[in-house]
Amino acid sequence: MKMPWMKLICLAFLFLSLRNQICYGAPDDYDDYDEEEEPKEKNPPGQDKCNGIFLTYTFTERNKELPHVKNVTAQAWSFKSKATLVNTGLEELKGWKMFIRFQHREVLVSATNAILVDGAGDFPAKVEKGATLSGYPNTDLKTSVDTAGDLTKMSTEIEFTGTMFGLNEKAIPLPKSIRLANDGWKCPTLTTYRTFLTTCCHKDPKYKSLNQSAKGKYTPRQYGDVNLMYDVLKSYEGSYEAQVTIDNDGTLSRLDNWNLTWEWMRGEFIHSMRGAYTRRIEYSDCIFGLPGQYLKGFDFSQVMNCEKRPVISDLPLEKANDTEIGHIPNCCKNGSLVSPLMDENNARAVFQLRVYKLPPDTPKTVLYPPQRWNITSLVSAHYHCSAPVRVDPSAFPEATGTGAKTYAVSSWQVVCNMTKPEKKRAKCCVSFTAYYSNGAVPCSTCACGCDDSQTDKCNPSSRAMLLPPDALLLPAVNRTAKIKAYAKLKKKPAPRAMPCPDNCVVSINWHVSSDHKAGWTARMTLFNWGETQFKDWYAAVELKKAASGYDDVYSFNGTKLVSPKNTIFFQGLKGLEYLIEIKNGSSDSKPKVPGKQQSVISFTKKKPEAINIRKGDGFPSKVFFNGAECALPDSLPSAATLLSSMPLLFFSAIAFLLITYPFHS
Repeated sequence: MKMPWMKLICLAFLFLSLRNQICYGAPDDYDDYDEEEEPKEKNPPGQDKCNGIFLTYTFTERNKELPHVKNVTAQAWSFKSKATLVNTGLEELKGWKMFIRFQHREVLVSATNAILVDGAGDFPAKVEKGATLSGYPNTDLKTSVDTAGDLTKMSTEIEFTGTMFGLNEKAIPLPKSIRLANDGWKCPTLTTYRTFLTTCCHKDPKYKSLNQSAKGKYTPRQYGDVNLMYDVLKSYEGSYEAQVTIDNDGTLSRLDNWNLTWEWMRGEFIHSMRGAYTRRIEYSDCIFGLPGQYLKGFDFSQVMNCEKRPVISDLPLEKANDTEIGHIPNCCKNGSLVSPLMDENNARAVFQLRVYKLPPDTPKTVLYPPQRWNITSLVSAHYHCSAPVRVDPSAFPEATGTGAKTYAVSSWQVVCNMTKPEKKRAKCCVSFTAYYSNGAVPCSTCACGCDDSQTDKCNPSSRAMLLPPDALLLPAVNRTAKIKAYAKLKKKPAPRAMPCPDNCVVSINWHVSSDHKAGWTARMTLFNWGETQFKDWYAAVELKKAASGYDDVYSFNGTKLVSPKNTIFFQGLKGLEYLIEIKNGSSDSKPKVPGKQQSVISFTKKKPEAINIRKGDGFPSKVFFNGAECALPDSLPSAATLLSSMPLLFFSAIAFLLITYPFHS
C-alpha cells in the first residue's frame, strides 16, 4: 500500500526535530551552550596605518533644549561627543594639545581628562571660534613600545557635554576640523565620515625650534613674551613650598600693576606668601569646604587665601626688605615689568608661597601645579597662556657662594604670548592727521569698550565722525560741539544719536608733517586721559614700507628693531620718562588737560618711487603703547576739497600750535 506524500513529509519533519533535540539540546538548554565570544570592536579606519598620533572626534547624541523655537538657527541643542588621541608611533608626545574648530556656536559645559588652555576660561565656555585643550591630569602620550601596548598610558579619551545651535534634527553637528596644537606636528589629511572625523598627525621633519633648550627628561623649555616658572623648592607630607618666577622676555611686552591668577584643581590652598600677596585675605572657603572636612584641628585663621582662583599681585617697593613678607631677590616692584630692551634688571618678578594639599595627594611625592594661568595688567597687551608643562628642574645658585647649584624638586613652565585685542577691547587708540588734510581721522567708536549706561546717550554701532584737529586736545565729553560744527562745514548731516567715544585711557596722534623727494617727517603725540601716570612709558610703530628710512627722532629716544621687522621703538628721554595723568583746566569753565608727550620723526627715501606717503605708506600698520596694541582708524586722511590751499595751511598751523602748547603739561 502506498503511503501518501503528506504523511512522508510529516514523518521526515518529526525525525529532524527529534534529531536536533538529541544532538544539540532543546531550546531551554541554550543557556549552557558555550558560544564563541563576540568579536572585539575594531579600531577606527586608518588608525592601524598611522605612524604618529591618531585623532578622532565622534558625535554621540543631541537633544532639543528649551525654549523650543521655530527659527532653526536659534534652536538650542544639548550634545555629547567624544575625542580620542592615540599614540601609534615610536615617539612620546609630551604635553599634548588638541585644537577643535567648532562651527555651530558651541558652548562646552564639561570635558573629561582635559582643560581649556586658550583663554576660554572655566566651563561653560563659548568655543564657537574653536578650542585648544590639553591633558589633565595625564599630560603625555607614551608609545606602545614603552608601555607594552597599555592604552591607558598611550591614549586619552575626552568626553564632551555642551550646547550647540542651528541645524535640523537629522543633521550631524561635526566640527570643521581637528588637529594637534603642539609645535612641530602636522595633521595633513582630515577624513570625514557620517558621525566622526579622523586624522593622523606626524612630526614635521623640517621643524627646528629655536626656543628649545637642551634635551632632558621632560619637555624642552619654550619661550614667549612672558614666561612663568612654578618651581617646587621643598616638599613635605601634606604641603610644599614653591617659587613663582615671571620673566618679561618680549621686546614689546610690558606689565604694569600685574595681576596673576590660576586655578587650584585638587582642593589646595595658600597658607602664606612672600614677595607678593593675594587680593583677598580670607579662609572661609577652607572652613566650609573640603579642607575643613579633612584637616581637623587645623588653625585656618593663619591662612592667607582659600579661593579656587586667587588673584595675586606684586608688593610695593617699600616691602622689598621686609623680613616677613619680602626679602626675596626680584620681588616688590609695584607690579611693573618693563621690556628687557629698556632694562633687563627690571624684567623679572619672583615670589614664594606655602601650599597645603588634601588627600589623596598628601604624600610628599605627589605634586600637581595649578592650572588655567592668566596674567593681566593696567594698560598692556592681552596674553594667552599655555597649560603648565613639566620641564627639567630649575637650577639655583647655592647660598654659600661655593659655585654649586641646587635644584628644584619639580618644575613646570607656563608660556604667555601677546594676542591681538578683540574688537572694542583695545586699551589705547590712534588718530591720523596729515598736512594735506583739514580733518582728523579718529579711531573707531567704543575702541576700548562702552558701558550700558553710556550707550543710552550715544550710538555704539555708528562709525566715528571726522574731527577738526584741535578737538583731539579735548576730552570726549567736550568734543560734541566741534564735531557738529565740522560736519556742518563739510555739509554732512550729524546724527541725532552721536557716535560713542573711544573711551581709551591713552590715545596717540600720528601726523604726517611733510613729504618731499628726499624724505618726509611725522609727528607723534601721546595723550594720557587717565588718572594714573605712566612711568618709563614706551611706544612702538610698525611702518611696513617706510621704516627702513628711519633717520632720527628729536624729543624721544628711538631705536629701529631687528625683530619685529619694520618697527621703531620710542621711549622718553631722561627726565621725561613720565606720561603724566590728566589735570583740571585753568578754571571751572575750562576742560581738563591731558598729559602729553610729543616729538617729530624724520625719514629718508632710499627709493622715492617705492614710497607713496598719501596712499598710506606714511601711516603705521601697527602701534603699541606699553605692550598693548592700539586700535587704528579704518581710513586715512584725504585731501581737502572744500577749503582753499591758503586757509588749509593756516588751519594746519593753528592745529599744530594747539597740539604742541603746552608741550609737557
